[in-house]
Amino acid sequence: MKAVGLYKYLDISQPESLIDLEIEKPVPAGRDLLVKVGAISVNPVDVKVRAPKAKTESSPKVLGWDVAGIVEQTGPDCTLFKPGDEVYYAGAIDRPGGNSEYHLVDERIAGSKPASLDFAQAAALPLTTITAWEALFERLGIPMSKEDNTGKTLLIIGAAGGVGSIAIQLAKYAGLTVIGTASRSESSEWAKGLGADYIISHYEPFLAQMKAAGLSYADYILCLNATVQHWGHMAEAIAPQGKICSIVETEEPLDLNLLKNKSATFTWEFMFTRSLYQTPDMIKQHELLNENARLIDSRVIRTTLTDLLEPINAANLRKAHAMIETGRTVGKIVLEHFE
Repeated sequence: MKAVGLYKYLDISQPESLIDLEIEKPVPAGRDLLVKVGAISVNPVDVKVRAPKAKTESSPKVLGWDVAGIVEQTGPDCTLFKPGDEVYYAGAIDRPGGNSEYHLVDERIAGSKPASLDFAQAAALPLTTITAWEALFERLGIPMSKEDNTGKTLLIIGAAGGVGSIAIQLAKYAGLTVIGTASRSESSEWAKGLGADYIISHYEPFLAQMKAAGLSYADYILCLNATVQHWGHMAEAIAPQGKICSIVETEEPLDLNLLKNKSATFTWEFMFTRSLYQTPDMIKQHELLNENARLIDSRVIRTTLTDLLEPINAANLRKAHAMIETGRTVGKIVLEHFE
């Protein structure tokens, strides 16, 4: 089958950074689904995994952690799906990725594709949806009831990116007032269009800008960009007994003492945790993707697809990686159709 992968970890400008491949079609076992891939999406994690390093692979490494497609075959222990079902999912970081014609995924982390979306529109969503959902409703513990969130505010740092684009919509569905950070008119308008109530700059102290807009401290903060860079401003802007969640790893320690007097909480979100450690609650990702599909089909949430490339091949994936590396993308980049 066709796939795109790498043997060497190179700068994306190098033709060998991602190459077209022919690899063996996998066979499902256990609770795996064999999915015929319809569309894929590219995320910052793809860029991080592919980034130049002094390492080579003896067998090709296939990236890609956003897929929408059709179940072709199921493993003997599958109970949630059958051949012919349309699914969308992010997959697992410790298994081959989905940039291939066929892909294996544990059914417990796959959801039923929203019926109202095509494969490209659906492929934009899984990784960012799981990340945003887990960050908001599990790590930060935000209730999903609008009545419980009356008067509560969420600050999203990096609101126009892939995760931010879903987080805004989920937060508005839950009844929160959303403050998003953005640095350009294009990203500001995108975030506003998704429902953000206020836009502030992430180059200036957050609290001063929030006060200028008539707001006080943020009850919740979701950091999707440069945790260390924004740490002091987050600590200043968080409400007493508030909660901060970040998805961006740090290269130096964070001073948690800045949160002590406010009895504030800091937590991480990594959407691959459940599949990486095979946690007993893995199926929660299946459940939340299904619930998100319901919200999409009910017109509460919309796809975050902004750029569509065809076909799925190494040249277009190199182009998508280069776009991600600019740090200026809004929404999601999707590729569909193998040649």
